[in-house]
Amino acid sequence: MIPVRGYEGERVAVLGLGRSGLATARALAAGGAMPLCWDDGAEARGRAEEAGLTLHDLGRQNAFDGVAALITSPGIPHLYPATNPHILRAYKLGIPVDNDIGLFFRSLGSGEWDEMDQPPRVVAVTGSNGKSTTSALIHHVLEEAGKPVQLAGNIGRGVLDIEPPVDGEVIVLELSSYQTDLARALTPDVAVFTNLSPDHLDRHGGPGGYFAAKRRLFAEGGPDRAVIGVDEPEGLFLAGQMAMGPGDDRVIRVSVEEKLTGPGWLVHARKGFLAETRKGKQVGSIDLRQIANLPGTHNHQNACAAYAVCRTLGLSPKVIEAAFHRFTGLPHRSQLVAEAGGVRYVNDSKATNVDAALMALLAFRNIRWIVGGLQKEGGLAGLAPGLANVTKAYVIGREAEAFARDLGDVEAQVCKTMQAAVAAAMAEAGEGDTVLLAPAAASFDQYDSFEKRGEDFIARVRAGLGS
Repeated sequence: MIPVRGYEGERVAVLGLGRSGLATARALAAGGAMPLCWDDGAEARGRAEEAGLTLHDLGRQNAFDGVAALITSPGIPHLYPATNPHILRAYKLGIPVDNDIGLFFRSLGSGEWDEMDQPPRVVAVTGSNGKSTTSALIHHVLEEAGKPVQLAGNIGRGVLDIEPPVDGEVIVLELSSYQTDLARALTPDVAVFTNLSPDHLDRHGGPGGYFAAKRRLFAEGGPDRAVIGVDEPEGLFLAGQMAMGPGDDRVIRVSVEEKLTGPGWLVHARKGFLAETRKGKQVGSIDLRQIANLPGTHNHQNACAAYAVCRTLGLSPKVIEAAFHRFTGLPHRSQLVAEAGGVRYVNDSKATNVDAALMALLAFRNIRWIVGGLQKEGGLAGLAPGLANVTKAYVIGREAEAFARDLGDVEAQVCKTMQAAVAAAMAEAGEGDTVLLAPAAASFDQYDSFEKRGEDFIARVRAGLGS
């Protein structure tokens, strides 16, 4: 646990008692604060009471008397589309509002670091797609190289729940826009921006607000080194804002769409080959085509970003390449579930938006595509470049008929349920086909999470194969 510093003897309100909220309350108490916990859900309040935490109804008239700060969970809207009433009340009273990420950066360093030969470093990864795989891949490479490392944030453990870092340790954080948007402190040593595509627009008041939330990690965080995907205008803008000139190697530019040239520190992947150049000379390369659990251009982008981070942390290309080959991938992200009769079954339930689903479609051929769910803003037009790889679509979700119509000329079967979709796809699949779950939509019309949707797909496939 990372004890929270700066609130010793103070009353601190904690709003939202999920995983991060409970960890925050415990970390505040460990640092000498008095956490006052609240959640509008009775079940969450019950868990907090069982954990021995003090409940404090923030809806009462004088609930904020003597409160030094309000710490809110990332999932609770603090501005758009409508400010949570407890947070709004704190704003009006002039009470600082923060989240666990802000507390983490505020509290991480301690006097003990002065005695370490190499103070711990923090790598923070954000972006629309690929940040989980990139974070896990960095963690994996460092672990394989024998370095002390922890993985936390939007993946793995809550940031305040990790162990105090030891000499030379690296903490890898995956950070969502919900987390970076509100944090009052953001000071990573290395910051990573994978890419940007429309997502969570209602939560950020539009695409500008969404990008601004990601940009805070760099503009306000002031990292020693920034690894930035430059295949979108926002990434190009961000890299330009961070660099003092073309040769400034504090910024590492990453691309999978074009060969990068120039005097700076560059990492790009073309036709499955990763290349690193510095001062105009190639200094490292990896054949990504041979790495089974990093298929497709989107995973090559993740590999480029992870490679760049590990290089800036002092690892050699050979060490990184060897670790890449031993990476087993993450559940629900281009996850090879089974292979039977010449048919591959791939679970990419995390492809909850159009751009992520497009990357999955471009990674495979002869696809029998399970798609559908709670459609997001912007429609499905962005899927067009990948539809040539689709043999047939099997549409799930409560609005499956409308979703199928939006797929245009793609042959589509309205299945509605995962059970029906998997059964139909398996019955029609032949050698060389890939049965792919890449929904291009949120899961909440039928499932509690994308993980539950992916688990259902895996269960149906294994049942169909008799395994």
